[in-house]
Amino acid sequence: MIIASQKRKENIAEYLLYMWQIEDMIRANDLEIDKIQTNIIDRFQDLTPEQKKEITEWYDSLIDMMRREGVAEHGHLQINRNILGELTELHKQLLGDSRFNRYQSLYYKVLPYIVELRSKAGAVAEDEIATCFTALYGMLILKLQGKEVSEETARAISEITTLVATLSAYYHKNENEPLFTPSDL
Repeated sequence: MIIASQKRKENIAEYLLYMWQIEDMIRANDLEIDKIQTNIIDRFQDLTPEQKKEITEWYDSLIDMMRREGVAEHGHLQINRNILGELTELHKQLLGDSRFNRYQSLYYKVLPYIVELRSKAGAVAEDEIATCFTALYGMLILKLQGKEVSEETARAISEITTLVATLSAYYHKNENEPLFTPSDL
């Protein structure tokens, strides 16, 4: 919760990937708060009892949301899908506005990788930004498992990372001072 809150303020892309990881950690602990307490929360030695209580309540609310939203086994919470939707909408706006030609250039550099990833996904074709996040999350999992990736995959992930980081920066800039007026849309 503390990390999530910090990431939410600083980098929306890292926040979203972190929240996907939290969802998977909850699943790995069978959506049981006692297991999460033992396997995750109790490992933080520097937390006050109040902080531990707050984090436990946060995990408990996420567990409840996952059950209510039917994502106990797979999928993402609506709050995370909403953020992905906001990023996708901003992506489309950036592509449609000539003021953002640097972003457009990055996108066209990444597009072949997105097309390839989407073709490999088969029937589970996601929108472009979701595909990018799925690729980044997959890379995170591979790193956590200590698995190696090909040079080509590493290059693709590097390009996708640059695009998503730029989108994330525009997202935060847009939160503070809107990049688009209603007449732009």
